[in-house]
Amino acid sequence: MSFRTLVLLAALLLAAAMSQAWAEPAAPVVVDAAAPGAAAFDADAATAAYMATMTPQAVARSNAYFEGGYWLILWDAIATVFAAWLLLRTRLSARMRDWAERTTRFKWLQTALYSVQYFVLSTLILLPWAAYEGYFREHQYGMSNLSLLGWLGEQFKALLLGVTLGSLALVIIYAVVRKAGKSWWIWGAGVVLACFMAGSYIGPTYLEPVFNKFYPLPESRLKQQILSLARANEIPVTNVYEFDESKQTTKMSAHVSGFGGSAQISINDNLMERAAPEEVTAALGHEMGHYVLNHEYKGFAFVALIVLFGFAFLSWSFERISARHASRWGIRGVTDVTGLPLLVALFSVYMFALTPVLNTISRAMEIEADIFGLNAARQPDGFAQAALHLSEYRKMQPGPVEEFVFFDHPSGWNRIHRAMIWKAENVGAADIQAYDAAHHPPGSGR
Repeated sequence: MSFRTLVLLAALLLAAAMSQAWAEPAAPVVVDAAAPGAAAFDADAATAAYMATMTPQAVARSNAYFEGGYWLILWDAIATVFAAWLLLRTRLSARMRDWAERTTRFKWLQTALYSVQYFVLSTLILLPWAAYEGYFREHQYGMSNLSLLGWLGEQFKALLLGVTLGSLALVIIYAVVRKAGKSWWIWGAGVVLACFMAGSYIGPTYLEPVFNKFYPLPESRLKQQILSLARANEIPVTNVYEFDESKQTTKMSAHVSGFGGSAQISINDNLMERAAPEEVTAALGHEMGHYVLNHEYKGFAFVALIVLFGFAFLSWSFERISARHASRWGIRGVTDVTGLPLLVALFSVYMFALTPVLNTISRAMEIEADIFGLNAARQPDGFAQAALHLSEYRKMQPGPVEEFVFFDHPSGWNRIHRAMIWKAENVGAADIQAYDAAHHPPGSGR
């Protein structure tokens, strides 16, 4: 086993160990019998009552949709490898490079011309699979509101962004790789991370509006509650924005984005139209948790680790594969853009192998945000109702191994149970009946 392989395995173990620092204790949470409300409220029974509101048909549909996604993870990686193999095996990638070299003598411009061809051709190769995954399957389960023409329009916008920003990123990456020599994978990883940070910074302001319109939420009591919650948690916002995601999907979502003292609260119109005010407040409490707990920065630290060792894996694997196939595929070395499809395929395989680690890291941060949101918004029933709405496309009761491998969020059952435990511990026994009447738990007839 080579040194780089050992380093890669160590990185994966480190990522898993660090992510467990955010995970919940393995022991079950026990409500103290002397705690306020414990004698009058059974968290397990309340969780079961919420779960019972789902019809067997809804459960079966949710499970089928989500479990089908397990296979999509595999097929996404296979499709990426197939596209790379096609470009390399037919020497189309080499011909794209040769045309760029005949067109200009400037290396950076050669990279740019190759990149444009690569993004266009790889998009066309993968378009049938993307259409199944993003259009036909979404319509099959009632998740999409886009017409086929509308969906193609979204793909075209994404392609334009890929050609523009992706080509710029590749020009910078390959310029650095050419200068770096044998340590190219370290410097290349650094550039990728810088591009990732830049994209995260400009995304909410410049990229998201390409696909959706953002407009201030009309004045209302709910808006003032959201802004009050933000002020209480020192989130620097003066407005709340709604965006028209219903033109694309039936799914509900919201986010609090921003870096370096800036922040923006955004709620999609599905959440505003379909959710009760306490659900919206609970969802925003969760999203504010991500901002307050610095999950953007913590997430970036894990991304940095994953990308760095991913590039070490690329250095090791690219060298061995290209040694066998370079002459057949026309690859002159790692600094040659002809090898880009191979690098993309190898990184796709690497990320596929890391699926459980990536999901564990994400799930741990989501648990933190759940707990923060419950304490901040103090809307356990709103939180539980929001979890039920998410059951339209997320399986509610997976097995423990299934949740560990495939869930990047806690399961719906765990979220509802957590909310009911919070309710048992924080709502006084004398107030349970009045609280339930005001917050519409299951059976209230809302």
